[in-house]
Amino acid sequence: MNYQGIRTTLKAGSMVFGASALFLLVAPSLFLDLLGLEKNEPMVWSMRMIAITLVALAGNMWNNSKNSSDSGVGNVAKVMCVSATGLGVLTLLIPGQITWFSYIYAAVGFGFGLSYFINILRK
Repeated sequence: MNYQGIRTTLKAGSMVFGASALFLLVAPSLFLDLLGLEKNEPMVWSMRMIAITLVALAGNMWNNSKNSSDSGVGNVAKVMCVSATGLGVLTLLIPGQITWFSYIYAAVGFGFGLSYFINILRK
């Protein structure tokens, strides 16, 4: 495994998830609109709940990139590879019409999934 590449991907992902969390906390209705989803009170609440979860994930990703052993970072990369790819897939399966933002959001997920995958395979 390319542990330095995984650590770099974790740091970058942490920043992207941190920015997403801030976006979801500050403007959940806009995020829903960009995804082409219905904006109602339960959906806005759900976006804010997801934001708090993303804060925790971003913090854990950053912490693991800095403090985990190579073995630990490798295990985190496997989980994140599946999770990032799953984010891309679920974004494309969104209930409703897919928007330009949905394609970009899915591409970000697939991009991180690919980065983890390549770094897992590299020596």
